[in-house]
This record gives sequence, C-alpha cells and structure tokens, in this order.
Amino acid sequence: MGLRAEPGSGASDLRVERDTATASAPPAPDRRTRRPVSLQTRSLAAASLALAAFLGLSGFALDQAFYETSLQQLRDRLQGYVWSYLSGSDVTVSGRLVLPEFPPDQRFDRPQSGLYAGVTGDGIVWESPSALGRELPFDLRLQPGEVRFAGPLETNIGGVYVFSQGVDYAYGDGTKSVRLTFHIAEHESALERQMGVFRRTLWTWLVILGLMLLAVQLGVLRWSLTPLRRVERDLAEVERGKIESLPGHYPRELEGLAGTLNAFIESERWQRTRYRNTLGDLAHSLKTPLAVLRNQLESGEDGERLHATVDQQVSRMDQIVAYQLSRAATSGHSTFAAALGIAPAAEEIVRSLEKVYADKNVLCEFEVDPAAAFHGERGDLMEMLGNLLENAFKWCSRRVVLTARRVGPIGARRPGLALLVEDDGPGIAPQDVERVLQRGVRGDERVKGHGIGLAIVQDIVKAHRGDLTVDRAPELGGARFTVTLPAA
Repeated sequence: MGLRAEPGSGASDLRVERDTATASAPPAPDRRTRRPVSLQTRSLAAASLALAAFLGLSGFALDQAFYETSLQQLRDRLQGYVWSYLSGSDVTVSGRLVLPEFPPDQRFDRPQSGLYAGVTGDGIVWESPSALGRELPFDLRLQPGEVRFAGPLETNIGGVYVFSQGVDYAYGDGTKSVRLTFHIAEHESALERQMGVFRRTLWTWLVILGLMLLAVQLGVLRWSLTPLRRVERDLAEVERGKIESLPGHYPRELEGLAGTLNAFIESERWQRTRYRNTLGDLAHSLKTPLAVLRNQLESGEDGERLHATVDQQVSRMDQIVAYQLSRAATSGHSTFAAALGIAPAAEEIVRSLEKVYADKNVLCEFEVDPAAAFHGERGDLMEMLGNLLENAFKWCSRRVVLTARRVGPIGARRPGLALLVEDDGPGIAPQDVERVLQRGVRGDERVKGHGIGLAIVQDIVKAHRGDLTVDRAPELGGARFTVTLPAA
C-alpha cells in the first residue's frame, strides 16, 4: 500500500521535507565491529589455556612432590650421619666422650664445607672442625630416644637444616650415665642446588612438551575443521553457480547441516522461479486488456461505448492483479518455518464467514488434533483455510466440518498435516472435479465469484509439496476437500 499525490497536492513539498530531514539527521553510528574470531583460533586459545593450566598445576605438583622427597632424603641422610657418630662413639669411665677417629663424611673435617656436627650434654660440648667460626643451633637438648628435624633455621651463615637425637650413655660400672644430644646440620644451599636443577629441567621439558602439544592440537584442529572448510568452498561454488547443491560426502555430524542447506537452497531457488513466473504471468495476462484498450482508443468510438469498454477491461485487470497478488503471497515450502496452530486461524476465518452467510445459519464443527500444526507462513494458512471454508459455507445446506490431524512418522523432524473440509451441500461430481479446480471456473455460473479460490488452494498445496483431493463426504454427503502436507 502506498501514497499517491495529485498534481499540486504538495507531494513534492513532502519529498523535500523528507530529504531535508534526512540531510539534517545525524550520521548513523558506525556499527562495524571487529571480525569474529575463527573457530580454529577459539579452539586453539581454549586448548592453550587449558594446557597451560594443566601443565602449570602438574609442574607445581611435581615440584612440591620432589621438594618433599628431597627434604625426606635430607632428613634420612642427616639421621644416617647421627647413627654413624653414635656407632663409633663411646664414653670413658671418667665420663669423657670419645668420637670416631674418622668422620662418616670428610666434609665434617673441612671448614666451610656446609656439613656440620655437634654434641651437647652433661658437661660435654663438641663441634666438628667444619663448624669452626659458625654459630649453629646446637644448644637444643633432647630426651634419650627423642629425635627432631627442623629447618631451615637462620644462622650467621644462612639457613641450615638440623637433625638432632638424644641418647643416654652408661659408663663406669653401669651405675653412671650421661645424656647427650647429637646434632647434624647441613646448609640449605645443597637442597636449593638440587631443587634448582630439578626445576630447570622440569619447566624446560614442560614448555617443550606444551609447545609440542599445541602443535599437535593445531594439526588436529585443522584436520577436524577440514569438512567445514569443504562446506564453505562448496557453498561458494553454489553461489557462483558452478554446482546446483552441496555434493554431500560429509562427516556424519555435518550430514544434517548439509541436508538442511540443500533444502534451503532448493527452496530459495524455487521461490525465485515462482516469483519470476508470477511476474511473467501477470505481464502476459495484462497484455490482452491493454491491447483492447489501445484498439478502442485508436478506433475513435463514442464516449459511452468507450466508457463501457474501459470499465470492463479495468475490472478484468483488477481481477487479474488481485489473483496474481494472491498467488505471489503464497510463500510455499519453507525450511525454517515456525509451527502455526490450526484452530486459532480457523476460528478467525469462521467468525468472518458467519457474518457473511448469516442468513444460512451455518453450523461449523471443528475436529482439530492439538498436535496438528502448519509449518509455513501464516498468509498461506489463512488463504488455504479461507478459500476451503468459504467454498464450504457457500455450497453447504447447514453443516460444515473441519478436521485437522497430524500425519507422518513420529521420528520426523517436523510432522505432516491433513486438513479435511466437508459440507452437506450438493457435492461435486467426479467428472467435474478437474474442471472445478481450474483457474477461473465456477461450479455454478449463477453463484457470484471469480472461480480462482480453489485454484489458489491448489497452488498453495503444490508449493508446500502436498496433495489436494476432492471426493464426497461419507457422512454429510456433500463435497470433501482433503489437503495432505508431507512430513519433513
């Protein structure tokens, strides 16, 4: 629907105002956005984050495990030194401590070696030569049999780990004893060097492993996304017109997508063909009335006959345009159409028909399955139901029955639909069915109408790849129109 302005009606002013408003309007904001990140980049980024988190947590766990193991090994080593000193030491009858001639490790005799030994007890204080000039925490005294491991403890030479064990030596005739505490200390640098070597090796190999896994992941992603790239290339070939549809041979996960795209491509191609044919039919249909008008104008007939001819041809052109517009409004099969309920559309149509045919007092009955639905444009459903119900109201005596039920397999992507419109009128003879469905043919020339309603219904049904059959209603005795739309 559009606006038409007569000369001098101000249409040009209206256009100027619109142009001025457009010129004075602020520029639209730039809606350009950054190009979306590709699936490969998204997957690789997600895999990189997950891999970094996994390798980081794994490295931390391994580092802690190795540290605990190294610390336990240090404790065991220091305890072994204590036992070595204990096994080689003795207390004389005078209560003097005698230590082994040779220490368990030569570092005890070497100053600043990092390994220290000491003994404290009842009047006894001893430190190994390596502890010369060191302030070590050897003042702790333990009960016999008590052991303690601590560290790193701060000293004047840095942190040290200390293992201490309390003993009780009996000497003389066994009636006397001396309580001693043996201490073994080691500088923390030894453990730190060990941990440093391990950490450098660990993180070097984790980084190498991470890079290798990312390279493998990239290869796997490129290989996995190859079918999608093939779909993209095939769609480009379809767009350029080199192939008619997607060739198939895709992985199972993409078969449904390829089938839907092929159905969409077919539907769009069919729609373009139908629109082109409709425009061609409209142009062809208007040629004859226009030719008649031209001949009448050139013949120089009088005004009254010319007026009658023009009125007749204009009325004919109006009917042609109305029909072709109705035909063009038939959207047909659509791959992504929503489901429309039958009952609401039928009730709306019946309310209007009851006003038009109020003198007949028609009783219209519905037998509609709640699961029944029409998958298409609402205009197609209204046009199809409207023409079928109007035809039934026009020819019935008093009763009309509309039946709608779901058809097709249960596992179908969308179910089919069966529509039955019956009346108790005179019906249609089998030999007249084909003629009645022809465009422009009326069942009774005495009844008003253009004779294109049922033809439009047939076009809509064909557009939705369905079937339209006409026979006699078994109960009402009149005509029965059955529309069957297949499942998809």
